[in-house]
Amino acid sequence: MSDKLTEIMAWKRQEIAPLLRPVPLAELAAVHASLPPVPSFAAALRRPDGQLGVIAEIKRRSPSAGAIATGVSATDQAAKYRAAGASALSVLTDEKFFGGTLGDLSAATDFFRASPPAVPCLRKDFFIHPIQVVQARQAGASAILIIVRALSDEEIALLHASAAAAGLDALFEIHHEPDLARAVLHGAKIIGVNNRDLAIFKTDLALSERLIPQFPAGVTAVSESGIFTAADAHRVRAAGAHAVLVGEALMKAADPAGLIAGFRA
Repeated sequence: MSDKLTEIMAWKRQEIAPLLRPVPLAELAAVHASLPPVPSFAAALRRPDGQLGVIAEIKRRSPSAGAIATGVSATDQAAKYRAAGASALSVLTDEKFFGGTLGDLSAATDFFRASPPAVPCLRKDFFIHPIQVVQARQAGASAILIIVRALSDEEIALLHASAAAAGLDALFEIHHEPDLARAVLHGAKIIGVNNRDLAIFKTDLALSERLIPQFPAGVTAVSESGIFTAADAHRVRAAGAHAVLVGEALMKAADPAGLIAGFRA
C-alpha cells in the first residue's frame, strides 16, 4: 500500500471508530427492504448501444490535483452530469482529503428521486466496515468502492457480502496483477483499474492497457483516473474498458456534454 493511501486509511479507521458496532447481514437486508429501490450501477455501465459508459465524479479537491471546484453544489453538479449524458455518478464522501460529505451523496440522490430519471451513484470513499455500507444505502447509493490493496481478504469478503445484502453493487479497485487476482478470487463483477499510483501520484493509462485484457470474461471493466481527452478514452476503450470514471476533467469542463460525447465518439 502506498504512503498516501496508508495515511488515508489510517485516518479513515480513526474517523469511523466511534461508529463501529456489529452489523449483521440481516440488518443490511432489512435496511435495503425498508428504503426505496435504487437504479442498478452495474447495468448502467453496460450501455445497450455498446458505447463507452461514463461515470462522472463529483470531486471538489484531491491530494494529487489540489483544489478543483471547492464551492460546487452536489445537487447542481448532479443535474449537470445527468443533462450531459453521464451513465452513473461517483460521489466522493471523504471530507478530510477530498472535500466531500455523505450529505453530498444524499443531495444528489434526493434530487434524482424528486426529479426523475435517477442516475445510479457510487459512494466513493475508503470502505473498511459494514457500517459504511449502511450509510451508503441510507444515502441512496447504488454501489460502494472496495480498494483491494487497502484491505485484508477478511475485510473484502465482509464488505462484498454486506453490499450484496444491502442491494448494492461493488466496484473493486485494483492497481496491479496481485490486486486483480484477489478481486477475482472474491468474485468481483465490476473491476476498475486506478491508473494513478498513489505512492508517487503518477498516472499511466498503460496500466489499463496491461490489466484489462487479463480480466475474466463477463467482468465489467472500468478505467479510472487520467482520462482527460477523447484520445484517452478511446485508448482505454481499445484495451477493453466498458466504462471510464472521470472526475477532474468533467469538474473543470465548460461543456461536460461535449466532453462525454467525445469520449463516446
